Amino acid sequence: RTTLTVDEVVQEARYLYGLGLRSILLVAGEHPKFVSDGYMQECLDALHSFIPSLGLEIGPLPDDRYAEIVHHGAEQLAVYQETYNREVYETLHTAGMKKNFNWRLDCPERAYQGGFRRIQIGALFGLSPWRREAMALAAHLDYLQKHCWKSALSVAFPRMRPYAGNYEYEPDPELMLDDRHFVQLMAALRICFPRIGMSVSTREPEPMRNALMHLGMTHMSAIARTEPGGYTGVGTATAHLTVRGNRVDLPEEKKGRCKATEQFEISDQRSPEQVVCAIRGAGLEPVWKDWDSGLDVV
Repeated sequence: RTTLTVDEVVQEARYLYGLGLRSILLVAGEHPKFVSDGYMQECLDALHSFIPSLGLEIGPLPDDRYAEIVHHGAEQLAVYQETYNREVYETLHTAGMKKNFNWRLDCPERAYQGGFRRIQIGALFGLSPWRREAMALAAHLDYLQKHCWKSALSVAFPRMRPYAGNYEYEPDPELMLDDRHFVQLMAALRICFPRIGMSVSTREPEPMRNALMHLGMTHMSAIARTEPGGYTGVGTATAHLTVRGNRVDLPEEKKGRCKATEQFEISDQRSPEQVVCAIRGAGLEPVWKDWDSGLDVV
C-alpha cells in the first residue's frame, strides 16, 4: 500500500490531463489512519484549477462532510453497495464503519444533501446471485430518482475480476453475471431508466465495451490504474504493508523499490486515443469535458 502526497496526486493528474482527460475519479481506501481528515480536501484544492470534473470514490462520510467536500471542488461521488444481500455483506465486512450496511446504503442520500451534482451507485456482481443484486440495484435507482432528483444519477456494473490476494480468482457460475445477461441487464435498465448515466469500466474487455456503445452506455474510462502512483511511478518511497489495519514497514532491501499493489486487474488496456478512435469508429462523438465550475448557478 501507499498513500500519495498531495504533490504526487497533482503529478498523476497532470499526466492524465496531458493525455486529454478532463474528468478524473480520485479513489481512496477507507482506513482513517491512512486517509486522514483534511487530506481529500487538500487534494481537491490542488486539482480543481485545471481538472473541470473531479469525482470521488471514498468511504461513506457523515452528513456535514459532504457539503465541505463539494465546497472544495468535487462534483461527483461514486459509492457502491458492493452487495445488496445483507447476509453476504455481513460475512465480507466484519469490523469498522464499513460493516454498517445501512450507513453505506444511505450514503447517496447524504451526498445529495451535501450538494453533489452527480451520484453513481452500483453492485459488484459475483458476490451474490446476480438476479437478486440486479433487482435491488434497480429498486435503489428508482428510490433515488424520487428522492434525489436534482442530481444526475448513474449506475456502474462492475463484475468480479482477479484481485490483490487472489489473482487465481475464478468466478462462481451460480453467482456471476455472464456476458449474455450482462448485456440484457444493461438494456433492461436503459428501458426502465432512460435518463440515467451508465458506465462500463476497464474491468470489461475491449470487444465487450465496443459492443455496448450503442446499448445505452454514456461513460467510458480509459488507461485506468488501480494502484496509487500507477501512472507516473510516484509513491514508491512510502510503500508499506498493512497487517490488521496497522502499517508494517518493508524490509530494508525493498524500501523505495516496491510500488503499491493494484486493487484488481483491468482488462481493457487501451490508451485514451485508442478509445476515442473506437468511439468515432462506432459513429459516436467522444466528449472529453461536459462540466465546468463556471456553470454553477449561485
